Amino acid sequence: MSAPVRLSVMGAGLIGKRHIEHILARPEAALSSIVDPMPAARELAVSLKVDWFPSFRDLVSENRPEGVVIATPNQMHVANGMDCIAAGIPALIEKPLADDVVAAQALVEASERAGVPLLTGHHRRHNPMIQRAKAEIDSGRLGQIISVHGMFWLIKPDDYFEVSWRREKGAGPVFLNLIHDVDLLRYLCGDIVGVQAAQSNRLRGNAVEETAVIILHFASGTLGTVNVSDAIQSPWSWEFTAGENPAYSHTRETCYQIGGTKASLAIPQLDLWHHPSKASWWAPIERERLRYEKEDPLGLQIANFCGVVRSTAEPVVSGREGLKTLRVIEAVKRAAETGDFVSV
Repeated sequence: MSAPVRLSVMGAGLIGKRHIEHILARPEAALSSIVDPMPAARELAVSLKVDWFPSFRDLVSENRPEGVVIATPNQMHVANGMDCIAAGIPALIEKPLADDVVAAQALVEASERAGVPLLTGHHRRHNPMIQRAKAEIDSGRLGQIISVHGMFWLIKPDDYFEVSWRREKGAGPVFLNLIHDVDLLRYLCGDIVGVQAAQSNRLRGNAVEETAVIILHFASGTLGTVNVSDAIQSPWSWEFTAGENPAYSHTRETCYQIGGTKASLAIPQLDLWHHPSKASWWAPIERERLRYEKEDPLGLQIANFCGVVRSTAEPVVSGREGLKTLRVIEAVKRAAETGDFVSV
């Protein structure tokens, strides 16, 4: 068995700490250092007996890792990613890849020119439940996909917004949260070619939206709707329904529905509904619950990153895939601001 891949984590905030936990838990990976100028990050590094660096420059000069997980604020992703590419170090960048498409495209193109792997942290694609849903859809069992629907309703407390960047452009639920849902719907149902949207910030009055409603137009002709808000007390979100993160309640409700001519699929339960005798609203409808083996997708993402670093695996979510999803999100924002149909 080869030695574990030495990984550094840039940014020791909420998601950075989760990446650290999974690196420590995976046999393929070893945490070599934490890069974050905050004193709390230094204390964390000391407690874990790993190196701490205030900057990427210090990291590269003193303890060069084999790969870097970038979990810094969105506005820093491109600069951090460019530093990794310039140093020839593969990077896994938390979503969104950047806070605008132009910068994200420059980052992806730099990665491809340099031949340095760049991955996007859309970890939900790694979930075995999503893999099973994808296989079921690709098998044709649902027939032609006609329409899809997604919901992200939950409430973020006031103290969440005490961190200033969460109130600034690029940090609303469309960029921070809906981007995951759009990425999954792209993965499951194909490319999105146009959007319509509306948004509101009337409750908190921050520079970012707190609620948005979106119509998705897929290349296949499928139509979709997505409703997102971080100001509603509700059980209908991936966070509450998937049981993926123990920090959230597990409600056993549904967050996505995918409807086809032969069957419909509810996610995350993987309940497949169909008429076994006749395709008619007067005929009985039955439910079949699809089975899969549960495993934490953040851990699987780290395992995939290690495989990419060692050239034994292809990225499940490449930088270019992250760019494609970001294009949809930027189109959503533009449509919400203008009221126009926006092509992707």
